Order: sequence, then C-alpha cells, then structure tokens
Amino acid sequence: MSLALVSAAEVAAGRDAHDTVIDARSPAEYAEDHLPGAENWPVLDDEQRRIVGTLFKQVSPLQARKVGGAMVARNIASHLERWVADKPREWRPLVYCWRGGQRSGTLAWFLGQVGFRTAQLQGGYKGFRAIVRQDLQTWPQRFDFRVLCGRTGSGKTRLLQALTEAGAQTLDLEALAGHRGSVLGGWPGRPQPSQKRFDTCVWQAMAGFDPARPVYVEGESRKIGLLRVPEALILQLREHGRCIRVELDEPARLRLLLQEYGHFADDVDGFNRMLEGLTELRGRETVQGWQAQARAGQWPQVFAELMQRHYDPLYERSLRSGYRHMDQALRLQLPDAEPATLRAAVAGLPV
Repeated sequence: MSLALVSAAEVAAGRDAHDTVIDARSPAEYAEDHLPGAENWPVLDDEQRRIVGTLFKQVSPLQARKVGGAMVARNIASHLERWVADKPREWRPLVYCWRGGQRSGTLAWFLGQVGFRTAQLQGGYKGFRAIVRQDLQTWPQRFDFRVLCGRTGSGKTRLLQALTEAGAQTLDLEALAGHRGSVLGGWPGRPQPSQKRFDTCVWQAMAGFDPARPVYVEGESRKIGLLRVPEALILQLREHGRCIRVELDEPARLRLLLQEYGHFADDVDGFNRMLEGLTELRGRETVQGWQAQARAGQWPQVFAELMQRHYDPLYERSLRSGYRHMDQALRLQLPDAEPATLRAAVAGLPV
C-alpha cells in the first residue's frame, strides 16, 4: 500500500482528517512538545536514541543502522501488538518524527503493510513548529482582546474562569504556563511546560477563536515564571487591548490570597526559599522579617505586607508603562470574589 505525504500546513490548518496522529519520536522529544492530540509511539526510546547516535558518531553510520534497525523492529512490533489489534480497516493514522525522515517513514511503512491508509507528515515536527512560530507572529492582530487588569489578589483569574463558564472566549495564559506569574506563582507538584509546549498550547487556543467575538485575557508580564509570552501577543495586548480594571478592597484581596496560596502553610521552607528572590528588590532585612512571620504561622500578616510593600508598588509601575489604553479602562468594582458575585459581573460583559 502506498504511503501518502501530508504537509504541515494542511495539518495546522485543520484540513487533514486522519483518525490518529502518531509521534514516532522519543519520549523526551514528545514531552518537550508535540502536535495537538498526538500519541507517542517511540520508534527508539531515549536511551536507544543515545546509543544509536553515539555509534553513528564514534563508530560508523552502518554500525548505527545495524543496531538501531533491530531496536526499531522490536519497538514497532510491540506497538503493533499493543495498539493496533482493535483498529478497523478504515483507520487512518498520520505519523511524524522530527523532520519526516526514517523514524516516521519506517513506522508508517509497517502500518501501510498491515493495510491501513497511512500518511506521513512532510517536514515532521520541525515543519509544524515553523508554522506555529509564524502564526504566533500574525494571529494576535486578528482579535479584539479585553484585558483584565488588577492588583494581585483582585480576582482576575476567577473572573476569567467565570467568563469561560459563561461561554466567552478566554485565553488563560497562566493555566497554559502552569504558573501564576509572581515570585510565589509556581503550582505545587506541577512543573512548567517547555517553551515550545507553551507556544503550541497558545497557538492551539487561538486557532479556535472567532475573530468576530471578544477574547478575554489577563494582563501579564512578558514572562510567566520561566516562560516568555509570544512577543506579538504581548504587544497586541498592551498597544490595542481594551482594559478592564478589576478592583477588590484590601480585606477581600487578603482573603483571596490566603485561599489561593494556602498550600504554603504545608511548605514553609519552600515559601521562604521563594522569598529569597525578593532580597535584591526589597532588602535583606525586609525579606527576613517576612520569613520569620511565615515560620511563626502569621500568614495574614505576611500576605498583607507582601501586598502593600511588594505587589502593589510593582503592579502600579508596570501598569503605567504597560497598557496604552489603561486611562479608558472599564472599572469593575467587586465586593468579593465569590462565584455568585463573579457570575453577576460577567453578565454585564459582552461574550
């Protein structure tokens, strides 16, 4: 059975209709990033790929192919036994690797010999990645972004979630980045994705938006934790985004912060290590005072001081220099960040 070639442009545009997208690269490559919805059927695992690469460089390409060929055959046999038994004759897989070369070609050939209408992604992941990078430079200009601005603890994330539940188009960059964006913003037990994975997730989200409807997003810095927000997106938000300033009074903000960051009560040492990152900005004595309060379990006092002496001054400086249309922002004053309050606030916003 002949092997069809599908371009990365067709896949990225959603014009390809294969039943399963199969990533033939190693687990580490797949974990770094992959096509949306792809399954990982590694032709060589990480250690095998290292062994074959070493043989190729230090011995000869022929020796590498001899050893690698046996590994590939065993791995593909295992995949066929594990994944193919229940597939009907009409099943149509699309296979890719790094550049659309031997790894995906070999797996696709085997699937084709079984009798499936198998396609190989031309240019592989590398071709898809090039399209993602290009689209991230141009797509943000399509959309009417409504930017939720507000001091730390003002309920912006909860409001964004309420908008999602109400059917609005939302781009939750912090959820995609696995980080809340502040020095304390890491999520317990969840490392951030790679930069490439974050880019692909942002691209995938924007691919589903209707330009005729607004898109709600939180105002972010250029970096969320270790990850960079695509430059064209951050520029679009700052230069053309319509701002909505979300406001809570200090007692309500403090309650929200204690809820959102309550997990630090079980990891005081981790909390204090994160505060070390503020030493240069706020001074050793101030940071040590906050650390002592944390060790004493004085969490309301810690977060109240962090709001007043760190987050609020930092936010106001960022706001003045960041968003061009902030002076025309719609002001949304909330008494609290409870679900009923947020639903009522969302009811007054266009979706």
